[in-house]
Amino acid sequence: MTILQEHIISILKNLPDKPGIYQFYDISGTIIYVGKAKNLKKRVSFYFSKEIHENGKVNVMVKKITDIRYTVVQTEFDALLLENNLIKELQPRYNILLKDDKTFPWICIKNEHFPRIFPTRNIINDGSQYYGPYASVRLMHTLLDLIKQLYQLRNCNYKLTDENIRAGKLKVCLEFHIGNCKGPCAALQTEEDYNTTIANIQDILKGNISNVQKQLKSLMKEFSATLQFEKAQVVKGKIELLEKYQSKSTIVNPAITNVDVFSVVSNENNGYVNYLKVIDGAIVQTHSVEIKKKLDEPDEEILSFAITDFRKRFESNSKELILPFIPQVTIPEITYTVPQKGDKKQLLELSLRNAKYYMLEKQKQKDLVDPERHSKRILEQMMKDLRLNELPANIECFDNSNIQGAFPVAAMVVFKNAKPEKKEYRHFNIKTVEGPNDFASMEEIIYRRYKRMLDENKSLPQLIIVDGGKGQLSSALKSLEKLNLRGKIGIIGIAKKLEEIYYPGDSLPLYLDKRSETLKIIQQIRDEAHRFGITHHRSKREKSLTQSQLTEIEGIGEKTMQLLLRKFKSVNNIKKISLEELQETAGKAKGVIIFEYFNKHN
Repeated sequence: MTILQEHIISILKNLPDKPGIYQFYDISGTIIYVGKAKNLKKRVSFYFSKEIHENGKVNVMVKKITDIRYTVVQTEFDALLLENNLIKELQPRYNILLKDDKTFPWICIKNEHFPRIFPTRNIINDGSQYYGPYASVRLMHTLLDLIKQLYQLRNCNYKLTDENIRAGKLKVCLEFHIGNCKGPCAALQTEEDYNTTIANIQDILKGNISNVQKQLKSLMKEFSATLQFEKAQVVKGKIELLEKYQSKSTIVNPAITNVDVFSVVSNENNGYVNYLKVIDGAIVQTHSVEIKKKLDEPDEEILSFAITDFRKRFESNSKELILPFIPQVTIPEITYTVPQKGDKKQLLELSLRNAKYYMLEKQKQKDLVDPERHSKRILEQMMKDLRLNELPANIECFDNSNIQGAFPVAAMVVFKNAKPEKKEYRHFNIKTVEGPNDFASMEEIIYRRYKRMLDENKSLPQLIIVDGGKGQLSSALKSLEKLNLRGKIGIIGIAKKLEEIYYPGDSLPLYLDKRSETLKIIQQIRDEAHRFGITHHRSKREKSLTQSQLTEIEGIGEKTMQLLLRKFKSVNNIKKISLEELQETAGKAKGVIIFEYFNKHN
């Protein structure tokens, strides 16, 4: 046993059975992971147990641990808070990383005498209050416009200290004269009165509109009682403004007074959390974040981390959280609700939709920046969904076309890295099958295609898609068996009616999610093969019909027909030309026969 192992074992033996946080250090003394635990001894010992971790990333991290430190706290929730703070401050290598968009705007109430209110994208730790961030700039400006219509606030840069105001050095500006400011710079408004206005604005920004409405209604009654009807009318207008704003925001039952709603979705690399703040039935705050996974953290861990961060950031005092599931961490005096129906269920579904849209938006942004990464991600998803043994970088899809058995043809399209490779598309004329027999036709073209590839020593695709159900798939498999390729190439059949995916030897089809990228790619490839096949089928049919018109003329053979078509391109053009032009190409005697035939029929 090495000195390092002895050191780790000694720490594990002395760990307390208490809640707390633990920190893993590497050989350079750098913190590489911070975690929380309901029971420090059990949690930390798990990392060093003899059980083999399924997650290879965890194994890699554990091998780098040279020291462990811990802090005992009172409750598991205290541990969650401390963990959250340390992760954001230290950003250890193996912890999930909050990838918040720093460009979202905030509304700032400046820490100064007679505070100004303005939008900003830069947060300064000077004691000012910030509300947001606002994912919708339009919503933020709507709020600022509402505040401007309700209250008279200064927007100048004067330093309105008592000393400056008493000295009388400052003068009112145009904003005072047009009624947008009450003139605190000239001692025409007290700081107490101004701060009452600021308190009302803070209530509005927090969503507590009902408190402001009550105050305004009380003020309106006072003005009416003292016969100050003009002032009462102004206050009434402000109440109506607030009611109009609130009516636009209300989407759920007003009885839902003060709740936080959280939802989470995730993929292999990231988690996406949406937060809704609901007060008096109105959504007053919404925000989404991307959280980078480091050790394949589950949704429960991602959601717990986000709840702690969001509630602290938005200074939430909600006593109820609406969630998709109950997290393991208990927050004192907080009720968890997992709704099954009703208005709260609708709120949760709305939050979940927002989280999904945010995930798709982020994914599209990454795909635009790195198209190759986008293709690889799709192929990896296809490999997983279709249970393939290797990445389907090269896909070939086959489709048969015939009309009542006439002109049987087949088409093959090739997709490389989830994109069409049109120069490698191929048409096949069915040679060995008579009549409308899709199964036999599929068997023929699969054999011909891969026999030739083997003969020419070309690389084979990773996936073959057959347009059709079990019958077409079985026919294709017969050819692969003849060529000793069965099991060496992935192959599936797709039936058009219900978009069922069939596998060799499996009687039950696979049904992919209709919205999945894998199904969309398969449908795109299948439709492209069908289009390509129909185009060739139509061309062959038209050519056949054209040739039949010429071969119906007695005395005109195949050679003459080809000469005419090569020069004049179509039968319609041949019908229009003069006798002399026909004779130049077909000869004098044959030219007369053709000319008389078409003129007779015309």
